Amino acid sequence: MPWPEMCDGWDVHEDEVGPQSDAPAQAGLQGAAWAGTVLVDYARYLDAERGLSVHTSRAYLGDIRALLGYLGRSRGVTALSEIELGDLRGWLAAMSRESSAARTSVARRAASARTFFRWATRTGRISVDPSLRLVAPRRTGHLPGVLRQSEATELMAVAELAADDGDPISARDRAMVELLYASGLRVSELAGVDVDDVDFTVGVVRVLGKGGKERVVPFGLPAATALREWAAYRPLLATERSGAALFLGRRGRRVDPRQVREAVHRLVAHVPGAPDLAPHGLRHSAATHLLEGGADLRTVQELLGHASLATTQIYTHVSAERLRKSYEQAHPRA
Repeated sequence: MPWPEMCDGWDVHEDEVGPQSDAPAQAGLQGAAWAGTVLVDYARYLDAERGLSVHTSRAYLGDIRALLGYLGRSRGVTALSEIELGDLRGWLAAMSRESSAARTSVARRAASARTFFRWATRTGRISVDPSLRLVAPRRTGHLPGVLRQSEATELMAVAELAADDGDPISARDRAMVELLYASGLRVSELAGVDVDDVDFTVGVVRVLGKGGKERVVPFGLPAATALREWAAYRPLLATERSGAALFLGRRGRRVDPRQVREAVHRLVAHVPGAPDLAPHGLRHSAATHLLEGGADLRTVQELLGHASLATTQIYTHVSAERLRKSYEQAHPRA
């Protein structure tokens, strides 16, 4: 779709960007010619240089349209150069208080803002990027160490959005978190995966676990998509030192567990309410969600590579604790 048509009316579908076509947001942009010009230029960039789908472009544009509308009516902003980190944090806080925030991710809006201001800085529209230290606001009251299923979905959405920046490392990080969660791998197992260990035809990955025990673990379509996209970027980082390693660092060497941990921490930080997880937290979450979904203990034991069923049973306690917490919150005679 041509960029002028994409921008016409800024009528963005609610499922893509949430309740951002409301009257207040429209009012914030009325008479703001500077905002309209910036949005048209940004739409041209998304369409011509990023090659994004219409759906994704509309989501990006809807987020920024809502941001500029909010700042126009609540802060009287009349130029991009006037926007500061505090303004962006105030916008996210306002979005998180809305009842509709669960449908339209505050975390994704934060990521959209960072993408927009990175573009604005690179193109000389502003000299300082106000979004460099912007993260989505956190909420309290969460069982530590495990993501809720909705938060795991949100994490993958954040990773996918981050991977749109064209940086091979972002594509790698997305593939790593997808595979960690999809297959419940240990961080050492993930770092040790070679290119030929991934079988896209069957949808499985071969890993070397504790005690040198090899096992084959399945992964789903989202992980396969992320892995294929990373495979397209991998040659950009590969050197003669890369060998057969699937996941590479910026200098072309096999990633180490520290790099994987940094990637997970960085992405999880943008998921509202999520605990600060290490890679093992994604393994923990995967096992918990499998059991909550009806998988039997033996299957989960085999998937995780546990030598003892007793180790796998730890995750049943987590599921029971989550169930008890929900019961106490909801039942009138709890």
